[in-house]
Amino acid sequence: MLDIKFIRENADLVKEAARKKKIKIDIDRLLVVDDERRAIMGAAEGKKAEQNKVSEGIQNADPTRREALIAEMQVLKATIATDEEKLKGVMEEWHALMLQVPNIPDMSVPDGDSDADNIEIKTWGEQTQFPFTPLDHTELMTRHKMVDFERGTKVHGFRGYYLMGDGARLSWAIWNYANEFFQAKGFDPLLVPSIVRKSNLYGTGHLPNDADDVYRTQDDDYLIGTSEVPTMGFFSDEVLEASQFPIKFLAFSPCYRREAGSHGKDTKGLIRVHEFFKVEQVVLCEASHEESVKWHETINRNTEEFIESLGVPYRTVLNCGGDLGQGQVKKYDIELWVPGEQKYREISSASYFHDFQTRRFNIRYRDEGGKMRYAHSLNCTAIPTPRILVSLVENFQQADGTVRVPEVLQKYIGKAQLG
Repeated sequence: MLDIKFIRENADLVKEAARKKKIKIDIDRLLVVDDERRAIMGAAEGKKAEQNKVSEGIQNADPTRREALIAEMQVLKATIATDEEKLKGVMEEWHALMLQVPNIPDMSVPDGDSDADNIEIKTWGEQTQFPFTPLDHTELMTRHKMVDFERGTKVHGFRGYYLMGDGARLSWAIWNYANEFFQAKGFDPLLVPSIVRKSNLYGTGHLPNDADDVYRTQDDDYLIGTSEVPTMGFFSDEVLEASQFPIKFLAFSPCYRREAGSHGKDTKGLIRVHEFFKVEQVVLCEASHEESVKWHETINRNTEEFIESLGVPYRTVLNCGGDLGQGQVKKYDIELWVPGEQKYREISSASYFHDFQTRRFNIRYRDEGGKMRYAHSLNCTAIPTPRILVSLVENFQQADGTVRVPEVLQKYIGKAQLG
């Protein structure tokens, strides 16, 4: 969330941010409503001051004067009550509009409407070529009894799956390796709740815009789509010390997404499923643009190094304005090569938000001068399963139908090939 004072002083900049991010928000209407809010609150404060003055006068007034002051007090109470009721309606609209205001994208973010307009900034590894006819991951994993889509659909429904045998072992190997890899970079492990209060999704900026893609319970709680959500809620309404920064969490959780807008996309296989697991890097740092940029590059590079250690070809793209979330200042996506589709598919996103999220969560700290400030937040996918399995089995398949296990995973899975 942006500071209303910043919005008022930089209305054109905020409008340009909304245009670049393809977010519909009437900034002019927000400013009108804010004028109403300020006027009502100012008038109410004046009336309350007058009420206090009259109340003091009642105590020392003679009986005749006291009756007149009491009558005046009653009129003031009635007008204050009217103002408070009016303010309630104005505040509802004000909050709704404020929740739609986008963060300002970095000047390096390119224009564009969708992920098709993202800009490739790096490639690593050669796109895998085979001297035989390769199979896609659904065929490979089904053949080796690593996955069962038929029973998964029977039990879960559309996009259901079971990982079994070496499919399950490979997932555990990835989790264990990721845990070791990222902890060596100074991240503290955190197992987080996967059911959270609605306020946490508003805090991260996933609500109200992504409402159709999240699962909710009968108690109006929500299932998370990323462990970023409960991790950011960890320090909500707390005051930290500058000496604690940077705070680096390696969060792990099951995740759930309805894929409401993707019914006809990736209907087969493990690219797009309703439930999955993610290991996530989450960072809180001091309120400095330079610090945010530094950590953004660092956490994205961490995941690149992880992918390189597996030996999977990838590319990194800079996301355009139309492919940024409401709160993101800048984002990189890492995309892995998928031989079966002959294209790169997203595996990780790295984003920084400045104080957009921490204002919503009210996460503050005292700087060296004792001034209270909102921290900056960042996050980056360390690795998701089962999506990573798609590239692993397709890129490392062999002519005899077996799948080679990347060397770094062999000690966790106990074998050098699957099948």
